[in-house]
Order: sequence, then C-alpha cells, then structure tokens
Amino acid sequence: MSNNSFGDSRVDHSGFERHRYIIDGCETIVYVAGEGAPLVFLHGGGTWHGIEFARAWTNRFKVILPYHPGFGQSGDNPNIDCMQDYIQHYQELFEEMELKHFNLVGFSLGGRMAAEYAIQHSHQIDKLVLVAPGGLDVEEFPTPDFMNIPPEEIPAYLVNDLATVIPFLPASPDAEFGKMREREGGSIATISRNGTVCNQKLPNWLHRVRMPTLLVWGQSDRIIPSGQAHYWQRLLPHAGLTICPNAGHLVLDESAQARNAVAEFLA
Repeated sequence: MSNNSFGDSRVDHSGFERHRYIIDGCETIVYVAGEGAPLVFLHGGGTWHGIEFARAWTNRFKVILPYHPGFGQSGDNPNIDCMQDYIQHYQELFEEMELKHFNLVGFSLGGRMAAEYAIQHSHQIDKLVLVAPGGLDVEEFPTPDFMNIPPEEIPAYLVNDLATVIPFLPASPDAEFGKMREREGGSIATISRNGTVCNQKLPNWLHRVRMPTLLVWGQSDRIIPSGQAHYWQRLLPHAGLTICPNAGHLVLDESAQARNAVAEFLA
C-alpha cells in the first residue's frame, strides 16, 4: 500500500532509525531509538503532535514507535475495519520484529489497543502502561461528542496549556495538514463503526491483564475524563495510578511528571 506521510513535516524523527515492514500487504513504518529493555509505544488517534515526549525514554529503554496502518507514515490496509484487526496486525508485526518480551505503553486509542493486546497476549508483556486509555463506557464521566465541538475549540479539549500544541498546528489553512487529519479521522471512523470508543465487553476481560500495570492521566483531561481512571483501576488486578495536575489529554506532551512516572515504573 502507498506511503501516506501527510503532515510529517511537523514531526521531528531525528535520532530515531526508520524501519519498514510489510504486514498483510501494508507498509508499516516503525521508528526506533535507544538501548535497553524494549518499550513499545502505541499512539493515539492523531500523530500530528509528534514524538518529543518519548525522547527522554531513550536514555533507559529501546523505544519502539510504530505508526498504525492508516496513520502517520504507515500505509492504509483496507482489511482493517475493527479493533481486533489492529490487535492481529501488531501480533504479526512483533513476530516479524522478533519481539518476544517487551514493555507496552498505549495512549488514548492506543491505550485501548494496548489493553486488548495485553488481554490476549499477556505472556509477551513485562509491564503495561495505559495513558488515558479509551475503551470503557463510564456514564458518570463520558467522553464528549466531537460532532458537537467546533473545530477551533478542539485544541483546548486536548491540553491544559495551548502553548503545548501551538508549534504543531498550522497558523493558516494548510492542505497537507488537513489531508493528514482527514485520513486519520477516517481510519478512526472506520473502526468506530465496530465500537472503537467503547468496548462493552472490556470490563469482563480486564482481569486477564495480570502483569504490573500503571495508569497515567491528566487531571484536566476533557477527552477521556480522569474520573474514569478509578474504574480502570478497579478492573485491573495489579494497577497503580498517577494523575498529573495541570495537564489535559495529551498528558505525556504536557507533563514531565507523566513521562517520568512511565520511566520509573518500567525501570
């Protein structure tokens, strides 16, 4: 499949090695840097805000950053139309990379991927970190309906301090950026038809996540409210929780406390 790297001009991959794999006919791009125990990071529903948060981890871990099919530099795979297809994709990618044991960190959409991967492949994962994960339907702390949010207000939903994301947003209409967001939004919409935001059966499965687990949340998260954290913690057998003040949904971008909590837990 074609390489769709819309918006890549704003993402700095310097210091990371670029690797290319073909999984189910789909070009899959993985960036790798650092030495030590493997740390696989599964990104959220948008790649436009870059990977700066992960650079500090390369001093202690071999950081592995794949782009999901339909996102970033990876190609499109028309065979993927539900979350389980992504789980299968990563099973095959990790086999191709000969990754037998690793730490797994997932954020938002990638947090749900990581949780469901851990349920099915717990033998591979040494420790698990879920950063503001999606997947649970919590009536008291619902996720917002993006159809009712004006586009110009969405950045304020993502961060506590807009200065965090301004460098990654176009100052004027940008066709390349628009195409990237349209493509990634389309990838989310495709699997949303089969329950991306919430998995009604997830509460029945999370007891199978038996490895040490850390939940990380921004206290001011307006996308997946931090009130959901305690529901996840009750369902996971061995889960700690770090809630970071003065941070929103992009907590790894905004909070050094969040980044350090991940590193200390995995170390």
